[in-house]
Amino acid sequence: MPELKSRMGIVGHMHLELRGPDGKLKETRDIDNLVTELGDAHVADAMSDAGEGALGYMAIGSGAEQATTDTGLTTSVDRNALTSTTQGTGGSDNDVVFVGDWAAGDGTGAIVEAGIFLGDNNTSMNYYAFFAVVNKGAADTLQITWTVTYGAS
Repeated sequence: MPELKSRMGIVGHMHLELRGPDGKLKETRDIDNLVTELGDAHVADAMSDAGEGALGYMAIGSGAEQATTDTGLTTSVDRNALTSTTQGTGGSDNDVVFVGDWAAGDGTGAIVEAGIFLGDNNTSMNYYAFFAVVNKGAADTLQITWTVTYGAS
């Protein structure tokens, strides 16, 4: 009989691209994320059909590193509705890809943290990443593509 393995882990990976006013790539980062306790609970709620809504917002911030028990960014700079949310297909059908965009003049500053939120607030953070400073100038654009894999081994 084959060995049974649990695949209930949740992992996330954030890809950040900062572009200058000319559209040229200035900086790129790849960062693994932290799944918060709210993130774990959100998955359980979805599986039990508790009626909790879909994740809808991504935020960037300038504060200190957070823990799994935290529900928001330390210092929120800006939060936007997600640009898109898609589910993977085939062998990647357990991936959900969230994209957040910040236009020129939006979310300007020294960015060191980001999160995905259930609502348009700083109290429903499900996924979190902390990283070395990314300086977003007023004329720069920022795109974060965040892939969350459910059932990772």
